[in-house]
Amino acid sequence: MNSSQPTFAIAGAGAAGYFTAIHAKANCPDARVILLEKSREVLAKVAISGGGRCNLTHQCFDPAELLRFYPRGGRELRGPFHRWGPEQTIEWFETRGVPVKAESDGRMFPVSNLSQSIIDCLMGEARSLGVELRTLSGIQTVTPGEHGFHLTLSTGEPLDCDALCIATGGNRNSGGMELAASLGHHILPPVPSLFSFHIQSPLLQGLPGISLDPVSVTVAGDKQASRQSGPLLITHQGVSGPAVLKLSAWEARRLADRGYAFELEVNWTGFRTAEDVRALFSELRKHEGAKRVFRHAPFPLPRRLWERMVELAGAGECIWASLPRSARDALILQLTASRLPVKGKTLN
Repeated sequence: MNSSQPTFAIAGAGAAGYFTAIHAKANCPDARVILLEKSREVLAKVAISGGGRCNLTHQCFDPAELLRFYPRGGRELRGPFHRWGPEQTIEWFETRGVPVKAESDGRMFPVSNLSQSIIDCLMGEARSLGVELRTLSGIQTVTPGEHGFHLTLSTGEPLDCDALCIATGGNRNSGGMELAASLGHHILPPVPSLFSFHIQSPLLQGLPGISLDPVSVTVAGDKQASRQSGPLLITHQGVSGPAVLKLSAWEARRLADRGYAFELEVNWTGFRTAEDVRALFSELRKHEGAKRVFRHAPFPLPRRLWERMVELAGAGECIWASLPRSARDALILQLTASRLPVKGKTLN
């Protein structure tokens, strides 16, 4: 190791690895910064993110508000978000010739709508600063030394460095977690997040493609589970959409502990309570009593979904004025607290 020129090695040439290498070299120009990637390609996930447009950051400039979007790690992220957040990210790219735009949902993309704009920026900046890139050069072993680390690369080449950053991501096959564990770090077993739910239920059968917004969802019978809301999509295999994906993220470990077998509670009205719906039904009974329940939904629900609810409640031939209490209560339950049996997940 050349003490006159410190060496900084970064494992993983994804977005995090590139950004780390760029800032290491910018802040310590005399250092030798080496970016190690075990595959042939770099920034592969950047290329496909956001449907090939690269969802760069989010239009949320308050660190405390931004933390609300992270299911875990909020305490650890508080400090970093005050030092560097979406505002700094946007400024960094725009000063390097990549203008950024915000969409109605807060997602931010390069104005070009091309991930390649981000890739070219990162690669160009690293190249101009003198970052060394080595592909097909993963880290096989790492041994801590008195003043740094001794690495053995997948090429068989040894490499000594003063500092090492592992930026390989959470993929089990990346090898990064094993390297960190070999250095004494405690690794929590990773579990899936952001997945859809497999459901077979008479309520959903034959209704794929139907979407609603907003819908609220939670884990039935679990008082500690969060409640999430947003659009929901009925699929051939069950349910998906932002409300479901958010619930899977916030409850990732708890759902893994359940073996992805639980009951999903769905409020198809969004945020109305059973009492709200009961009061509305009373109004319909008084003022719309002659209308058939089957043809007159009290909320802007998709017609086929409402007809299925009415059918399952046994109210198919009823008018509002003669709707039996049992059918009324069944409909209220279907609308505000449907229980759907989840058996498995689908990764998106």
